[in-house]
Amino acid sequence: MTTTAPPADVADVSTRMSRREVLQALSGLMVGMFVSILASTVVANALPRIIADLNGSQTVYTWIVTSELLAMTATVPLWGKMADLYSKKLLIQLSLGLFVVGSLIAGFTPNVEVLLISRVVQGIGAGGMTALATIVMAAMIPPRELGRYAGIFGAVFGVGTIAGPLIGGLLVDTSWLGWRWCFLIGVPFTILSIVLLQRTLHLPVVRRKFKIDWLGAVLITAGVCTLLIWSSLAGNKFAWASGWTAAMVLGGLVLLALAVFVESRAAEPIVPLDIFRNRTVSLATAASVLVGVAMFGGTVFLSQYFQISLGKSPTVAGLMSLPMIFGLLVSSTVAGQLITKFGRWKAYLVAGAAVMTVGMLLLGTIDATTSVVVLSIYMAVLGIGVGMLMQNLVLAAQNDVPAHELGATTSVLTFFRSMGGAIGVSALGAVLASRVTSLTAERLGPAAAGGGSAEVPDLSTLPEPVLRIVQDVYGTATADLFLVGAPIALLALIVVLFIKEKPLHTLSGDERRAQEEAAAKAATH
Repeated sequence: MTTTAPPADVADVSTRMSRREVLQALSGLMVGMFVSILASTVVANALPRIIADLNGSQTVYTWIVTSELLAMTATVPLWGKMADLYSKKLLIQLSLGLFVVGSLIAGFTPNVEVLLISRVVQGIGAGGMTALATIVMAAMIPPRELGRYAGIFGAVFGVGTIAGPLIGGLLVDTSWLGWRWCFLIGVPFTILSIVLLQRTLHLPVVRRKFKIDWLGAVLITAGVCTLLIWSSLAGNKFAWASGWTAAMVLGGLVLLALAVFVESRAAEPIVPLDIFRNRTVSLATAASVLVGVAMFGGTVFLSQYFQISLGKSPTVAGLMSLPMIFGLLVSSTVAGQLITKFGRWKAYLVAGAAVMTVGMLLLGTIDATTSVVVLSIYMAVLGIGVGMLMQNLVLAAQNDVPAHELGATTSVLTFFRSMGGAIGVSALGAVLASRVTSLTAERLGPAAAGGGSAEVPDLSTLPEPVLRIVQDVYGTATADLFLVGAPIALLALIVVLFIKEKPLHTLSGDERRAQEEAAAKAATH
C-alpha cells in the first residue's frame, strides 16, 4: 500500500506544463490582468473631462475610481474561495465576461449614475481576474521558478496601474475618440484574453463536495463596503468626528466581527482564519494593505496635479507618468530574475519598502513650480520601490502555506491590497477635497471654496490671478497627500523587516497538492 505514493508524485511532476505551455497560458493571463488593472486607472487623466461633460463634482471624481476598487475589493475573497472549488479556467473567463459587460455599459453611459453602476460591474470582473491570475500562476509554476514569472507579472500589474493615465490622456485628446474609449478600449483585448485562455490554459479540476459560506461572504462584503463608503464621505459630506462617522464605523466593525464569528464556524469559510496563524501570511497581509494605501492613494491624484496645478494636457499628463512606469517595470523584472537565480527574496522586500518611503517623502515636497525633471526623478524612485515590493509579498506568502491553501492565501493578500488601495483613494481623496476647500477659502474667500463640493475647476475659464492661486492650491494639497502616505510606507518597511525568509519550493502548487494528498492517504492506511 505504501508503494503507491511515490509513483503518484513522479507522475504529477512529469505532467508539469512545459515552459512553452506556461508562456502561452501566461500570455492570456497577462492580457486579462493588464486590462483589468487598466480599468482602475485609465480614467485618471480623463476624469476632469468626464466630470465636466457629465456635470459631476469633486466627490463624484473620487467615486468613479473608488466604486470600481470597492467592488473589486469586496468580491476578491469569494473569487479566491471559488478557485479552490470550481474550474479556475471557467472562473477567469466568467470574470473577464463581466468586465466586458461593465466596460460596454460605461462606454455608452448617459450620466454619472449609470457610469458608477458600470464601474461596479467592471470591479466585480476585475476582482476575479486579479485574484485568479496569481492563483493560476502558483498552480502552474513552482515558487523557486515563480520569481521569474512573478517579476514579469508584477511589471504588468504596475504598468497597468500607472500606464492607464497615459492611455486615457491620449484617448481624451484624440478628437475622433474621446473619453468613452477609455472604457471601450479594453473590450477587444479582454475578448482576446478569453480566447487565449480557452486554447492554452489546461489545469486539473479538483471535484469534491463543498458548501460555500454565503452568509460569511455577505457579511464581509457589507462590512468592507460600509467602512470604505465612510472613508470616502467623511470630511466631505459630514465631519470626521460626527454621528455619521460613529454609526458607519461601528456598523462596519460589527458586520466584520459577525463575519469573523461566522467564518470561524463555517465548514468552508470564505477566508480561512487559520491562515493568519502563519506569521508570513499575517505580515505580508499587513504590508499589502499599507502598500495599497500608499501607492493607490498617492498616484491616482498625480494626474489631476499634472493637469490642474501644472496646466498640462491629458496626453502630456500621461507621458509624465512614464518615469514611474519604467522604474516599476525595471525593478520588478530584475528583482524577479534575481530571486529565481539565487533563491533569496527578503532583501528585495526590505529595499523596496525603503525606496518606496523615500519616494513618497520626495513627492511630498512638490508644488506648482516643481520642474518636470525633478518630478520624473521622484516618480522613478517611487516606481522602483513599489516594483521590488508588491508582487514579491505574494510570492513570500505562497511559498509558506500548504498547497490546498494557495487560493485562499492569494485572494486574502489581493483582497487586503485592494482594500488598502480603495481606502487610500477614498480617504486621501477626502483629504484632498478638504485641503483644496480650506486653502481656497484662505486665498479667495469662503464663497470660492463652495463648501467642499465645488466642481473641479475648468482652468480655461479662470482669470490669470485666480488661475495661479488655484494651481498653487492643488500643488500644495497634492504634496500633502504624499506626506500623509510617507509614514504609511515607513510602517510597511517595519512590517517587512519581521518577515522570516524561507527557502523557495521547487514544486508547483498542483504538484505540492498531489504530494500532500498522497501523504494524507498513506497516513490513513
